[in-house]
Amino acid sequence: MVKGYKVAVVGATGLVGREMLTVLEERGFPVAELVPLASERSEGEALSFAGHEVKVRRATAEAFAGVQICLMSAGATASRELAPLAAAAGAVVIDNSSAWRREPDVPLVVPEVNPEDIADYKNRNIIANPNCSTIQLVVALKPLHDEATLKRVVVATYQAVSGKGKAAMDELGEQVTALFGQREITPTVFPRQIAFNCLPHIDEFLSDGFTKEEQKMLFETRKIMHLPELGVCATCVRVPVFNGHAEAVVAEFADSLTPESARELLREAPGVMLMDEPANKIYPTQLDVTGSDATFVGRVRTDPSAVNALAFWCVADNLRKGAASNAVQIAELLVRDHLKL
Repeated sequence: MVKGYKVAVVGATGLVGREMLTVLEERGFPVAELVPLASERSEGEALSFAGHEVKVRRATAEAFAGVQICLMSAGATASRELAPLAAAAGAVVIDNSSAWRREPDVPLVVPEVNPEDIADYKNRNIIANPNCSTIQLVVALKPLHDEATLKRVVVATYQAVSGKGKAAMDELGEQVTALFGQREITPTVFPRQIAFNCLPHIDEFLSDGFTKEEQKMLFETRKIMHLPELGVCATCVRVPVFNGHAEAVVAEFADSLTPESARELLREAPGVMLMDEPANKIYPTQLDVTGSDATFVGRVRTDPSAVNALAFWCVADNLRKGAASNAVQIAELLVRDHLKL
């Protein structure tokens, strides 16, 4: 028998769930037994993992028996029901939904930024995986904050349709095909046409004019970076790109930080790939980052409109670092420091 852990993946047939299986295998995570779980609709479906075929089971309380680590990507409603069941069965749940991120006793973790917070999993046997757009932002901000102390962040996101799931990717493809064929389109997944368009509308609008996605970036950045008073203003935009999120960031600091110093810090920072030679047309795009677990940063420059401010551009694969890979990295630290065999 392979030495390792009994690992469940809830939502195993979804975009992120399938990516979790890929990342577990790629990174050589010590899986002794894999338990792929999903809704009744996917029960019995065959998935490939580590050269073997595994059958998807229905996610029930009984399915968590003996599970030690549970990666969950089944949406907030399902997580609120299933995560406590898995935790009660003895599993440590690493949840990708928004269900637990705002709970004060549930750690919200990006391993390159606040790995020490993982220890708080013992409160409820649940660790929250942050929002995809927040993860890449804080990975890029962390080394700069450690050097110059962050005061305020203004960020505009350019988020791929894969962040909304397979149906969203299908809708973009179908709309492009229909428009080239001069056929009428009727949006169903998105509120407006997404093909050849940008929608400043991700999740629901709130009474203050921001969206829930933008509110997530505010709350989660503060919690992850332990900066409860940090000023954060986000505008989140869905763009007609299949995969990869990009962000235009302006960060203000308490101390002066030159672009040269910032580049050197970013070059050495864990999880960051510096790609910053604009004179040679070298800067990250969504196509550059697909399949990578790094947060790519480029176009680092001084913001002349504010004191001690820098502007930069960052891009990451939202299905990997923005979801699956971050969850697996959390699991790796969990078994290294807390759940040793």
